Amino acid sequence: VPGAAGVDFDPAEMRAVARQLAEESVVLLANDAGLLPLTDGPGSRIAVVGPMADDPAAMLGCYTFPRHVGVEHPELPLGVEVPTLLEAVREALPGAEISHAAGCPPPEPEKSGAVAAGVAGADSPSLGGVLTKPETASGGGAGLPTATELLDAETDMLTEAVGLTAGADVCVAVLGDRSGLFGRGTSGEGCDAADLELPGAQGALLDALLSTGTPVVLVLLTGRPYALGRYAGPGRSGGTPPAAAVVQAFFPGEEGGPAVAGVLSGRVNPSGRLPVSVPYGSGGQPWTYLAPQLGLHNEASSLDPTPLYPFGHGLSYTSFAWTGGAVEAADGSAAHAADGDGTVLLDTDGEATVRLTVRNTGDRPGTETVQLYLHDPVARTTRPVNRLIGYARVPLGPGEAAEVRFGFHTDLAAYTTRDGRRIVEPGDLELRLAASSADIRHTARVRLNGAERTVGHCRRMVCAAMVHRLGVPG
Repeated sequence: VPGAAGVDFDPAEMRAVARQLAEESVVLLANDAGLLPLTDGPGSRIAVVGPMADDPAAMLGCYTFPRHVGVEHPELPLGVEVPTLLEAVREALPGAEISHAAGCPPPEPEKSGAVAAGVAGADSPSLGGVLTKPETASGGGAGLPTATELLDAETDMLTEAVGLTAGADVCVAVLGDRSGLFGRGTSGEGCDAADLELPGAQGALLDALLSTGTPVVLVLLTGRPYALGRYAGPGRSGGTPPAAAVVQAFFPGEEGGPAVAGVLSGRVNPSGRLPVSVPYGSGGQPWTYLAPQLGLHNEASSLDPTPLYPFGHGLSYTSFAWTGGAVEAADGSAAHAADGDGTVLLDTDGEATVRLTVRNTGDRPGTETVQLYLHDPVARTTRPVNRLIGYARVPLGPGEAAEVRFGFHTDLAAYTTRDGRRIVEPGDLELRLAASSADIRHTARVRLNGAERTVGHCRRMVCAAMVHRLGVPG
């Protein structure tokens, strides 16, 4: 409208929120031998390699405006400032010598369908394997100079990336997805994958980087978890070491570049936790963690579905100690124990408090995430082995401690029976305090007494968490 004031769709206060969300969501999956944070200063040579390292779109999911609508108008800019990870690393580590190579083209969506006319035929170049040189091919599909040039260009990209990595002290490999809608990306609505291998040529690039022997920090900017056992697992073949550190960011947004660079430089102490499991092999499933007993590793199958990194996993640059895990009835009657084994008795319409103390035992501020899982060993229908019912983020300074309390109501143990009723039944439960779905630190046992109870629409399904700071011991 002529004369109307402009609208700022990217104000500073919103960018501050975007930065906080991005920083708190970055997950440090592995940090062998403490390679991270990276060393800044003269003499530090860092190769930043990967097709997503200098691409602002690598930060954005498929429902962001640039990836949802903007892709239909490639002549227009993104509309908001989105620093790339390469730009952010250079700003975060100004004293280091930073080189860059893409290594391979950005991943393209998987396509299916007929081969283009004029390509298929007897003695034609194979599009599924090594491309036949045009001067040696014959038949109707002989001579594909464009495709040959593309293959040669990709080889040159890989050679450059390997050379930079071999001459560096550390390599930051930035790989990931191209978000899109309905087949226009490698991840997003309507963009499915046949397996969980890294898309495009990124897996081959990562293998080549690892083969140099230079320590590799793998940074993933993706919309889904990918199978990483081949690159980061303890059983990596070929005699080359696995990735020394792994950082996962799920499309972290416009401030994702500075957030990830902050984790790499140490300005940000990572505190994100996985919202989904990361599988070991490409045939695995990106489950959260909800599975019945036979859905986990068991003697009924020769395949082990145990993930490389479980739901809820995430590391920090500091360390934490957990002590004093306990459960007591809401009236404080922790002494109501069954059979003297510490099991707390509750009515099927009862409440309890689960508590423990967390202390930062390191030398820098950090945030621990205490997770509370429910395990129902015997029920009328099959129940998940673990079910997250509450969690608390606990920010602590060096030496500082806090008590974490969860308010548990037995409604949280309710489930739907075959006849459609939602019930709480008497029996034993376990309340598990954990750092991830696979890292149980303390187990509290509860026995529900009384009659089976049908739960109505007013059920209490929120497990409130409270953090009470205890300070630093004198």
